[in-house]
Amino acid sequence: MRLLPVLSASAALALALLPTAALAAGGSGASSFTISDPRIKESSGLAASRIHPGVYWTHNDSDDGPYVYAVDSATGRTVARVTLTGIGRPRDVEAISLGPDGQLYVGDIGDNRDGTWDHVWIYRFPEPKELGDTTVKAAQFTVRYADGPRNAEALMVHPVTGRVYIASKNESKGGLYEGPEQLSASGTNVFRRVADVPWVTDGAFSPDGSRLALRGYFTARAYPWKDGRPEGAGERVDAPWQGQAESVTYAADGSALMFGSEGADSRVIAVPLTAAAPSASASPSPQPGAPAEKAPSPEPPGSFTKGALVLAVALALTLAAKRLFRRRGPAK
Repeated sequence: MRLLPVLSASAALALALLPTAALAAGGSGASSFTISDPRIKESSGLAASRIHPGVYWTHNDSDDGPYVYAVDSATGRTVARVTLTGIGRPRDVEAISLGPDGQLYVGDIGDNRDGTWDHVWIYRFPEPKELGDTTVKAAQFTVRYADGPRNAEALMVHPVTGRVYIASKNESKGGLYEGPEQLSASGTNVFRRVADVPWVTDGAFSPDGSRLALRGYFTARAYPWKDGRPEGAGERVDAPWQGQAESVTYAADGSALMFGSEGADSRVIAVPLTAAAPSASASPSPQPGAPAEKAPSPEPPGSFTKGALVLAVALALTLAAKRLFRRRGPAK
């Protein structure tokens, strides 16, 4: 999904205010890299490999076919392209996650018609032990939401329980949906809303399953994960500015969050967790039954408070332009 051109001026100003520390890997065990494969123009999801150090799995957003790519972060080059068989032609692939069973879960969960498809799909296949172009037969799971169709761009598999979660995308209030304890390939898997979430374009669990990170176009937050739910309002993470901010995952060692975007030669930026900044402002509403939020820690030096304000203004301008465009229709 493309952002409106109205972002350009605000984005340039916001980028100027972002701290350079947020654009580097710092002391993290993970490093930033550029996806150099010209076939990957709409990278819309990221998952860190557990058996191939420094390798990240990704895929295009739509109109590419049943392909998943492995990219070596040391070089930015594609080291494998997996072709999925046993499934129909994907409609709108938006997310990828690695489960504790060693299998990759691909979320064909986007719905650019604002949530009109009565079902979406998840594809699952074992992470290849050898890297190289290959073809695998994937399992296909049909998914519907208990409260009706929605658009979604985030799919997360818990690294301990193996349960699958989907976060819907909505500019006012999205939802976090929990799948059944085990997915069934023979019937429909009903996902039920368990929490409210902000505007989400991707999400990921930490390697130990203790935290859930959710990102949007302008912000990211990390939530403690307790009893199968996100707890409290979470902590703000200093996500970098990216023109089409579509993906996030934890590095395999948990040392950093990796933020990706769409576009040719797109950059995946490593943000060390030591650079994460707690914030009491711009927080989504606490989850029902969550304890009161603790007093916030002071903002660390170099945190981009001004940048966050500019991004908030940019978001408001985008939404206003979007509504105006819908009312008036495209220019003749």
